[in-house]
Amino acid sequence: MDRNKVTTAVIIANGRFPNHTVPLSYIEEAEYIVCCDGAANDFIARGGVPDAIVGDCDSISEENRIRFAGVLHPDPDQETNDLTKSVRFCVENGIQEIIIVGGTGKREDHTIGNISLLADYAEIAKVVMVTDWGIFTPIQSSKEFKSYKGEQVSIFAIDPKELTTHNLKYPVKGRILTNWWQGSLNESLGDSFTIEPQGRVIVFQVYK
Repeated sequence: MDRNKVTTAVIIANGRFPNHTVPLSYIEEAEYIVCCDGAANDFIARGGVPDAIVGDCDSISEENRIRFAGVLHPDPDQETNDLTKSVRFCVENGIQEIIIVGGTGKREDHTIGNISLLADYAEIAKVVMVTDWGIFTPIQSSKEFKSYKGEQVSIFAIDPKELTTHNLKYPVKGRILTNWWQGSLNESLGDSFTIEPQGRVIVFQVYK
């Protein structure tokens, strides 16, 4: 596949491979699949064929290193993790819409780190992280989200700046959230809700 013509990519991170139909459907329908280094081993074992494998390449098996040498893109930068390298690879190749799967579900420190990085990725691409439970969306400006009445919603403020919400059960009006728990476990009142942040925010929507 000519990646110069690709506009959307699915990145498979080295967390727990998804089981839910939503993230699995993104993988099955992917225009282009990038595996983060060691995630390639599991994906290939499941019958998958990655379009690119990105990372420091210290986890991929020797067999797969040889078999997929043509799509291997080593990045030795030790200041970033393999997920960031994969996002950067996509952007450098003109891919501006990115869906991340497998970014959670193993070590909690890796999970928290990967979620928080979404705020940085939002500055260079349109990105979401899809899990077995819901979807994380990073935003930097006002955004209306499609929803449904009773949808469980959590808001995680990365920057200590004022935040306002509309059409959520527990409204936030010009408040600064100083800890991640403070915006969690909210609920949509209808078919949409709006978040108006002054800084970077990550929104989590639970599947119906």
